[in-house]
Amino acid sequence: MTLYYSLVFLLLVTEMVIFMALIIPLPFTWRRKLFTFISESPIIAKLQYGMKITFIFILILFIDSVNRVYRVQIELAAAHKSQNRGGAAVLGGSERMEVQARKFYSQRNMYLCGFTLFLSLILNRTYVMILDVLRLEEEVKTLRGDPAVKGKGKGSSLQNAGNAGEIGRLKQELAARDRDLANLKKQVEGVSREYNRMADQITPSDSTPKKER
Repeated sequence: MTLYYSLVFLLLVTEMVIFMALIIPLPFTWRRKLFTFISESPIIAKLQYGMKITFIFILILFIDSVNRVYRVQIELAAAHKSQNRGGAAVLGGSERMEVQARKFYSQRNMYLCGFTLFLSLILNRTYVMILDVLRLEEEVKTLRGDPAVKGKGKGSSLQNAGNAGEIGRLKQELAARDRDLANLKKQVEGVSREYNRMADQITPSDSTPKKER
């Protein structure tokens, strides 16, 4: 097995472990903290972005393995067709074993990449379903006045969970905008004071009396 297919196999095992971790029954408080951490952690966001790129490469490997299986099938079908017509054997014993080996390896790589991609879709759907269930449980406990969820801050709520690192990024943008708004207010106050000072200097303090005719 080549290096990249070994990495695909390692990713498949990792997905199996994550899937088992998701379906393990945990208390509501623990699972709530876990999903809140996932939704607010920038490290998880970077990992998810890297995994999306990785799955693109796995998809390319899957298409290549399907193409290889198709070519081997065509080669074997042509050999069988030639033998059925009474012609000389196109493939000898060793050559036939080599073709069968290539077919086996191509099918193995196709199944490996295919199951890795399929399990990634299952993991994503399972995560969304569990998140929806936790949101409903949180709403029910909030309506019942459960002290476990009462008094929690908005940052720890599951209503905004689902996109890892999104809440943290929005908080940083909001803080930057608040700082820009404070600086803008200071500039406006400075311009207003300067305008009033210049207006007082231009406006004459004593009115000039009119000349009598």
